[in-house]
Amino acid sequence: MIPPKPEARPDRVPLWHYLRLFRRDILSAQPARLYSAWMAEFRTPFFRSYLTNDPALLRCILRERPSDFPKSDRIGEGLRPLLGRSVFLTNGAEWQRQRRIIDPAFERGRLAHALPAMWEAGEAMVARVLRRIGAGGEIEVEEIASHAAADVIFRTLFSIPIEDATAAEVFAEFRAYQRDQPILNLAAFLPLPGWAPRFHRRGTRRAARRIRALITDLVQHRLDEIRAGTAPDDLATRIMTTPDPQTGETFGLPEMVDQVAIFFLAGHETSASALAWALYLCAAAPEWQDRIAAEAADLSNSDGVKRLTLSRDVFREALRLYPPVPMMVRQASQPETFRNRNIPKGAQLVLSPWHLHRHSRLWDDPDRFDPARWQTDSARKSAREAYIPFSAGPRVCPGAGFAMAEGPLLLAMLLRAVHLRPAPGRTPLPVAHLTVRARDGIHLIARPRTPHIS
Repeated sequence: MIPPKPEARPDRVPLWHYLRLFRRDILSAQPARLYSAWMAEFRTPFFRSYLTNDPALLRCILRERPSDFPKSDRIGEGLRPLLGRSVFLTNGAEWQRQRRIIDPAFERGRLAHALPAMWEAGEAMVARVLRRIGAGGEIEVEEIASHAAADVIFRTLFSIPIEDATAAEVFAEFRAYQRDQPILNLAAFLPLPGWAPRFHRRGTRRAARRIRALITDLVQHRLDEIRAGTAPDDLATRIMTTPDPQTGETFGLPEMVDQVAIFFLAGHETSASALAWALYLCAAAPEWQDRIAAEAADLSNSDGVKRLTLSRDVFREALRLYPPVPMMVRQASQPETFRNRNIPKGAQLVLSPWHLHRHSRLWDDPDRFDPARWQTDSARKSAREAYIPFSAGPRVCPGAGFAMAEGPLLLAMLLRAVHLRPAPGRTPLPVAHLTVRARDGIHLIARPRTPHIS
């Protein structure tokens, strides 16, 4: 089965047309040659950028010399009103300190404490869907996946379900922020000085202020519980009580607000994107959803997540075809020579999971949905060289293990409860805003499976 992907633009277009396409959707703004190129150069009057698909260059930038290629401030320009100085946007010693405090909370052994909360969120998701469809009906799965992923975040981070009034309000504001925030703003294209205004949309600024105010209330309440000795043992408590092993300092209130904002954005938005596309792919390939339903038939609690090997392969394939973060940007801190090209200091180095995961020289039949590929030696080799849905190296997403437990579990729980098929005439078109989403949503026809195992 060949799922949808955006139609590429012509190879050469005027700069103004390219910038307009880029601001609207970075996927369809790119030429088709990037699916087979090892490297491509883009020049504008304001900056140079180089897309790098060569596995050797990826290893150099992400694993071997990451400190020479810090995150580009250009991408952070549009997100800073919400994320402040979070770990997603920082570099150097500041980033290293933040990761020393955050990483212990996401260690594999400690994630077992989060699994029961994921299970509870999955049960709530299934109940909502079954109530909505009755004997059968149309659903929009991006909204369902967003609701479920947000519920997981609230339960694992602050031990509250999304039905909690504050949690529900944060979720509503995040939805407004996602709708209003483009992936890039003017400062991503123009090298503006620090004092220059960033021209963020009014709705973006308002939603960011409201979200940060709500998160501040949650964090302050947790600080009070920690001081009183009544705080639950969840991710927020662990992060807020973990001292930097070098300085002994913990996160203060403003810094913790920054980190919680990125946990919500990364853990909610990216997980929802991946789950929604996985559900669409299973609806379009019914043999796979039936196999997942059979695999999940005897699940009785979250301990069974380790046995969901088929569900995990399907989720991996969804992340390959529709990586939630389609492009990452690093910046050259010194002149470089890559593939006989002179790369000037300050150049933008674009690492594109979207193109890398569909690269014709790296994957067999790259546009085909085929979860069985993950059991082949060819795909394992490709994965080592060209599969970075969570980035790689020191800056790999700390929540990667969390996501790879959450995604297959929620996918399996829903597919054992309902059977899905695509809504007629409503093929989703992927576009990139904050993450890879469908332009008009993902609409599926759902009916309860009989019998439903709860």
